[in-house]
Amino acid sequence: MKRLHRWWIMQVYIMRHGDAAIQAASDAARPLTQKGKDESLLMAQWLNERRPNIDTVLVSPYLRAEQTLQEIRHSLLLPEQAQTMEGLTPGGNAAWVADQIRDYVSLGAKAILVVSHLPLVGYLVSELCPHEAPPMFTTSTIACIEMDEKQVSSHLEWMLSPSQISLMKS
Repeated sequence: MKRLHRWWIMQVYIMRHGDAAIQAASDAARPLTQKGKDESLLMAQWLNERRPNIDTVLVSPYLRAEQTLQEIRHSLLLPEQAQTMEGLTPGGNAAWVADQIRDYVSLGAKAILVVSHLPLVGYLVSELCPHEAPPMFTTSTIACIEMDEKQVSSHLEWMLSPSQISLMKS
């Protein structure tokens, strides 16, 4: 049974970048592997079937996160402009990022996609949903958090990895 969307409920989709090469000039310069591209595209196709209506995109400045965003744009309708946030790096401050997300909500965002890294993505889930322990994200995994603006509460709605999507398709 499909639930009706209430205007005061918003979604935050938190995605870890796709699989990246081990060797690069720096951690920030690590590019996606072909596996990373394929799995990111798979996740975008699955999410697109759910019509998420994403109106805000926040992305890490690291190459693998930017490339993940480029890949998912092939199958997922997203706003043209993405906000690159220096705080979305692996060692970023989850409390600060959560505050930025809440600011976007207060400005009217209804569905936000965040593309970032471990360990930040796990800590960000816990920061937005204090009753959740930081979950482990494999590469290209997406978690969906529903935030209720009226109740000032949020919960982890679902979390899926590329291997789970592949199992559902077989």
